[in-house]
Amino acid sequence: MTVQTGIQPLSFGRRAKDQAVRALVYLAFAIAIVPLVSVLWLVVKNGLKRFDLEFLTHSMRNIGARDAGGGAYHAIIGTLEQVLLASLIAVPIGLLTAVYLVEYGNGRRLSRFISFFVDIMTGVPSIVAGLFVLAFWILVLGMPFSGFAGALSLSILMMPVVVRSTEEMLRLVPNELREASYALGVPKWRTIVKVVLPTAFTGIVTGVMLAVARVAGETAPLLLTVFFTDSINEDPFNGPQMGLPLYVFGQSSLPQDIAIDRAWTGALTLILIVMLLNLVARLISWWRSPAKRG
Repeated sequence: MTVQTGIQPLSFGRRAKDQAVRALVYLAFAIAIVPLVSVLWLVVKNGLKRFDLEFLTHSMRNIGARDAGGGAYHAIIGTLEQVLLASLIAVPIGLLTAVYLVEYGNGRRLSRFISFFVDIMTGVPSIVAGLFVLAFWILVLGMPFSGFAGALSLSILMMPVVVRSTEEMLRLVPNELREASYALGVPKWRTIVKVVLPTAFTGIVTGVMLAVARVAGETAPLLLTVFFTDSINEDPFNGPQMGLPLYVFGQSSLPQDIAIDRAWTGALTLILIVMLLNLVARLISWWRSPAKRG
């Protein structure tokens, strides 16, 4: 009886602590989710006023600040092309860098050097990336303002995110899988291609989408490299090209209510594009996952 009465208060205390910590976790989650829900609610509420077929299929050419109508088709095209080009530049470089750091660079001076600069690039402000491309690509090399110049600045911001996320996913792959492949006489490069990368594929795709979401709404680099235009420019390598972040920035800076409505709808369109890209990435990850193929 003495032992039982000694255990009961201890068990009650543990349960009380567990309930208190659980309540704190739920409270922290609620506090964190409130700003996100409020922002989404404001964007959806105000963005639906102009979210129609005309907005998605027309540009702002010959549309004044006080004029009704107009759309963001030219900005949607620009954002999709710029993010696609930035991904084509940043994803292969980031993926290969992460493979080197995990598979080949253990303890090497070069790997420490690369990790140091990746950490630095992670904290670089977005406007610095835009200034670098402006100074080198446009002013020194004499290249024009273009969507590709904006993609270069966005790729600088994407690379460290892709490197770090891919590196963490590769480190989660069990070494037993590598050793089993080596025991069968498979070369290291083939083990990486056929065993390591497919195993970490889902996490790598998630990291890439985080990088895409990171740069899709960037305005500062585009202000310095892409410039403004109200016309449709489907060629990202020639001439100024609009982007949705620039479109929202430009319309929100105007005092007219019509322009403000267009800015809210542009922000809603950008959120929907990022959500759609994430959904496609999730479907690809599910389709290519080892469990699905097995």
